[in-house]
Amino acid sequence: MKLSIIVAAAENNVIGKSNQMVWYLPEDFRFFKNSTWGLPLIMGRKTYEAMGAKNLAGRFNIIITRQKGYLKEHPDIQTAGSLAEAIDLAKQTDAKEAFIGGGGQLYAESILLCDKIYITRVKAILEGDAFFPEIPGDVFELTHSRIVPADEKNAYSMDFQTWEKKKHISP
Repeated sequence: MKLSIIVAAAENNVIGKSNQMVWYLPEDFRFFKNSTWGLPLIMGRKTYEAMGAKNLAGRFNIIITRQKGYLKEHPDIQTAGSLAEAIDLAKQTDAKEAFIGGGGQLYAESILLCDKIYITRVKAILEGDAFFPEIPGDVFELTHSRIVPADEKNAYSMDFQTWEKKKHISP
């Protein structure tokens, strides 16, 4: 199973402030939904709560939390006590790809484990308190970029980028 990160981050890597998103970009929401549909989506408890504390339909939702009994009664959401446990749950679905959907701490913990990064680079410098880590250029390479200009529905222009882990050639 391929493990991927999906994130929207400002040019200064801000992804949120006070446990909330700092933009409303319908084009990015559409990209997120289309990319993760039908696949496992792993996120931290705070990210889950920031997204309205509801099941994201059409996905196998896995929430990482250390709180015992959190969402015990929710049939459409699994909980895991660690990233490793969440990845094991995702593998049990037989999906070809699973996504890490935030937040900042989970991205930092998982970035070197991932095969691919789908990042919507929001063309703005914004204030925040949650950040996406720098993409290590020695590990990943940019393989796709699609710029979408700002419009009446999207306040900022965006660059939908795909970064893939570099293939190391044996000597």
